[in-house]
Amino acid sequence: MRLFAHLILAIACLLATPFAAAETAAQGFLVLNYHDILEEEEKVPPFDRIAVNKLHLDEHFAWLKKNNYHVISIQDLLDAMKGEKALPSKAVMLSFDDGYQSFYTRVMPLLKKYKYPATLAVVGTWLEQQNVPGVKPLMTPAQIREVMDTGLVEIASHSYDLHHGIPANPQGNQQSAVTARLYSAEYDEYENDESYRKRIFQEIDKSSEQLFQQLGKRPRVMVWPYGEYNAIALEAAKMAGMRLTMGLNDGANTLADAGVMKRMMITDDANVAQFAEIVKNQRDGQELRVAHVDMDYIYDEDEDQTTRNLTALVERIKASGANTVYLQAFSDPDGDGNAEQLYFPNRHLPVRRDLFNHVALQLRTRAGVKVYAWMPIMAYKADVPLKWYVKEWREGEPQLSRHIYTRLSPFNPEARQYVGEIYEDLAKHCDFNGVLFHDDGILSDFEDVSPQAMEFSHGVWGLPAEFDKIHASADLRLRWAQHKTELIGQFTDYLADKVRFYRPYIKTARNFYSLPLLKPYSEEWYAQSFPAFLKHYDYVAVEAMPFMEEAEDPKKWLTELVKKTAEYPQGLDKMVFELQAVDWKTQKDIPMQTFTEQFQLLKKQGAKHIGYYPDNLYHDQPKLEELKKYFPVIKKD
Repeated sequence: MRLFAHLILAIACLLATPFAAAETAAQGFLVLNYHDILEEEEKVPPFDRIAVNKLHLDEHFAWLKKNNYHVISIQDLLDAMKGEKALPSKAVMLSFDDGYQSFYTRVMPLLKKYKYPATLAVVGTWLEQQNVPGVKPLMTPAQIREVMDTGLVEIASHSYDLHHGIPANPQGNQQSAVTARLYSAEYDEYENDESYRKRIFQEIDKSSEQLFQQLGKRPRVMVWPYGEYNAIALEAAKMAGMRLTMGLNDGANTLADAGVMKRMMITDDANVAQFAEIVKNQRDGQELRVAHVDMDYIYDEDEDQTTRNLTALVERIKASGANTVYLQAFSDPDGDGNAEQLYFPNRHLPVRRDLFNHVALQLRTRAGVKVYAWMPIMAYKADVPLKWYVKEWREGEPQLSRHIYTRLSPFNPEARQYVGEIYEDLAKHCDFNGVLFHDDGILSDFEDVSPQAMEFSHGVWGLPAEFDKIHASADLRLRWAQHKTELIGQFTDYLADKVRFYRPYIKTARNFYSLPLLKPYSEEWYAQSFPAFLKHYDYVAVEAMPFMEEAEDPKKWLTELVKKTAEYPQGLDKMVFELQAVDWKTQKDIPMQTFTEQFQLLKKQGAKHIGYYPDNLYHDQPKLEELKKYFPVIKKD
């Protein structure tokens, strides 16, 4: 991957989002991000998507002033954080990355003209080398000192030597040096926790020391290369005196976000009208088009065949109009929904092949989609004690559940830790945009009756200690179900937190059965409810599959599903309707006429986010030529 592939990936994620209104509130602020600034005559192919015309930059600054935006400095932010003064209304911060010569020659005169402060992030090794292969002309240390001495420019660290990629998997892909674990092809092993932590702390500390030697001041701000960071990197920055850091996510900030500020990258040489739209509305609220993909379809014992399969998948997803892929990160060759092996390095289950990170990266960079790691919550076929598993009440006593999902009990602390460590290993070794929690997160009205579950139900929830007493009362059964619903939700929050330690920006989604939405009283049979899911996840992926549910009138059934969703605040904003591409009862593909009719029906009824499962590139199902007519989100001008 080229040096700037990480930045291009960040751009792809930003540009995939349309606009949704959200003005900055009091004590809130925006951060705008620029890179190289060009003269008009320098705009020649191949175009640099992160460069901006100097005339446009002047127009951006003029628009901010005309529309009563107040450009603030890092010191203004620190003073507000200390309570010494409030931020002005419509506060905006300007940031420029990399320390290009154009900042000195083109940006600085405009900052002086408008009396605007700005933050300039410089890379340590680039500062030393000056002429860096593949990098545009850079400012000299003397020029950096000169702009700093104007009082308008805050010099920030852009790391010492982390502004590049490192080998991050056996396939040789390069990913952010800040967050990736260095992979050694020679030894076929990854950098361990201790080595990784030492490398990050040394690099960030070295950056602070270098800038002190060059400028006489230590940096107060860390600007993360490519917007990539994690909890370890944040700790290292804080230890080096940089409590303020900047990422590359869209959106407005509050004072509470100063530890990692969102920044909106200005791309594709936005004119003043486009710039105004970005500043006023911010990029958010994208309609999702989701292809739900089985990694088991891509995997082949022959690695060359796997590569061909992956190439075909990437081309198909790119052409389809999908903007999101739910990608299987576990292996389930017998199709029972239980994880038997995993597609990433981990400490607990066999690795079928270290493949997930590679496939996710190809989809993100070549197909331009966001990738969610599709993972079980509890369904793991593991060599662990039997007491860790869910028990059901059968024949007058607790017995191992006969459900097709062989689930570890969410009541068992050792089982919870076991699953948590799997999610932690996923995040350490793989880069992705979100997690899709599998539909295995269910407990029936006869589950879980393991000793620990019953002790918890009695001691914490105040329910009877005996199953028979709970089951004899409709009120107690519902209370039991509601508690279990919330317990599983809290467990997935714990798993998401394990991931966010290493991948802070991830979103969450969870598969949801349709019956608890259509008939809320059925929560008793599933331990699922739409209000609980809305509280715990960014998205809820309902199985909008009328043939699987044996609906007498599929169209009427889908219409009811959307109407029920709309009854809840944020229901349609968060619900992903997943259509079925296969009729599993007949083992036949759903005809494309039926598929497109259902898709159009969902849209007509008000559904925003639509997906399908499974995507089968070998059957061309759903049919690509038809899919790409209907699936892409129509962007508004």
